[in-house]
Amino acid sequence: MKLFAALIALIPLALEAKDTEPPKVFQDSPVVADKASLKLVSDALKFTEGPARDAKGDVYFTDQPNDRIHRWIAETGKVELFLEPAGRSNGLCFDPEDGALIACADEKNELWRIDPATKKHEVLLENHEGKLFNGPNDVWVLPYGDLFFTDPFYKRPYWKRGDREQSQQVYFLPKGAKTARRVTDDLVQPNGIVGKGEQLYVADIGDKKTYRYKIGKDGSLSERSKLIDMGSDGMSIDEAGNLYLTGRGVTVVSPSGEKIEHIPVPEGWTANVCFGGKDRRTLFITAMDSVYTIPMKVTGAMK
Repeated sequence: MKLFAALIALIPLALEAKDTEPPKVFQDSPVVADKASLKLVSDALKFTEGPARDAKGDVYFTDQPNDRIHRWIAETGKVELFLEPAGRSNGLCFDPEDGALIACADEKNELWRIDPATKKHEVLLENHEGKLFNGPNDVWVLPYGDLFFTDPFYKRPYWKRGDREQSQQVYFLPKGAKTARRVTDDLVQPNGIVGKGEQLYVADIGDKKTYRYKIGKDGSLSERSKLIDMGSDGMSIDEAGNLYLTGRGVTVVSPSGEKIEHIPVPEGWTANVCFGGKDRRTLFITAMDSVYTIPMKVTGAMK
């Protein structure tokens, strides 16, 4: 019962039953490779999250209940342990400028910067204006090292803190800065976040909407437009600007907000997704106690 309660606390919406249908084999999909189907990489985990591709194409992801970060090696398809303990890390993203791994370290509501070579970390942020973050959840780093992160509140069974102290919003942290700036004020519960060029996408899972913003040179967000009436736990984006939303499987949405594909995943919850592999044509999916891959026709977006 304790494990079940912990998993429920880690899932943004209600836990749903596993999908018992056979894996779908894709044909003539606008994004998935022909004759492709999901490949199970591992199911020896507890609750997977936060996939992020490094410069070589390997994907790092978290197993939050076990307090670990793992690495999927693209060349071999194997999974190895990268870091334990890992600050109960959730969302991850690599800094393309220096290769550091940015982690939403949920244990103490912090944001970490991890050196992949030494595996040592520094705490980038531990509070905002003297108050605890709700729990940095997902992060996206711009090409020059500035970053955005979401800060929803999901009560964790391992916390020894009180109720939330912040509004659930999006923050901007310039590279090298010691304090972050709140850049939204009207979201209900933002979760997934990803960007491409001058556009930032934020999924307000609490309001079941996903928005697109224009990023200003100072990190400000403007020209908000609703992309779709659907929230998302984690997100990714391809070079064509198609957005990959998670929850019940993976839903692919065009830049105009049209649903163009759905990838069923045989788990109760699909938490996050990213493009991995050397050519960025392998979709890597974290779902409950498992991780999956599927080959794609499209290429994952660069920054």
